[in-house]
Amino acid sequence: MEEFEASSAAKKTKTIYISTVFGIAMVLLMVGLLGLILVHANRLSRYVKENLVVNVYVDETARETDVIQLQKQLETNLQVKQAVYVTKETAARNLQKELGEDFIKFLGVNPLSESIDVYLKADYANNANIERFKAQLMKNPLVKEVRYQANLVDKMNQNLGSITLIILAFAGIWVVVSVALINNTIRLAIYSQRFLIKSMQLVGATKAFIRKPFLLYGIWHGLLGALIAIIILVGTLALAIKQIPDLVILQNYYEFGIVFLIVVGLGILISGLSTFLAVNRFLRLKIYQLYR
Repeated sequence: MEEFEASSAAKKTKTIYISTVFGIAMVLLMVGLLGLILVHANRLSRYVKENLVVNVYVDETARETDVIQLQKQLETNLQVKQAVYVTKETAARNLQKELGEDFIKFLGVNPLSESIDVYLKADYANNANIERFKAQLMKNPLVKEVRYQANLVDKMNQNLGSITLIILAFAGIWVVVSVALINNTIRLAIYSQRFLIKSMQLVGATKAFIRKPFLLYGIWHGLLGALIAIIILVGTLALAIKQIPDLVILQNYYEFGIVFLIVVGLGILISGLSTFLAVNRFLRLKIYQLYR
């Protein structure tokens, strides 16, 4: 009879710990997903900003060597990510692709000007900075005109900023919820061991001695839950790339590694701290309070 009760108690404890690990894993999975969404949103924001083009039109009398020299000067500018020299012929071909017809045959002449397409770095892709950049360029005698879509830049920065703030706010709220959920899950698991804790205390075991195995189990469960969450996250990423191949341009394994480390760190920290607090609570209780 005693062997049966011991076996039943062991199975119950094992079931509780398994459910605890998966509970931690599911919560950390949501934290990891929010982290990946934030990383992708940041990468998307930079990608959009760095693909905003500033068209620098050069004087028609300018020599090709002078235009190429201007292009090289622009490429050395700390604000510039890339500068592409667009000849009249290249500009005509690009416009023909957009229009779907040969406008040169209709007009009899190519009216387009040579230009340099400038792509700024993400940190400098705002109207105030572009206006200063434009003013500097207009001082160059080779530059005839500088164009960019000011309304688009302003709207793009507003929208990207709003989206980032919403994701950050949601992530912050979910981290708080995650801490509460993991804490409650671990408290329930420790609750099933309250009589064992009190028994060890009654036979003279110190608080540190009683806490140690529970803390080790708590840290181990947090680590295991984090690893399960990371495996699911990696599978989700692989599936997302398979379904949407263009996501490859937003991949950054260094940032993904940081997200995964945060997931592991949160799992260990929250699980270990929650275990410590839960064990301490039952250590302070009187025997009659254990039945409440």
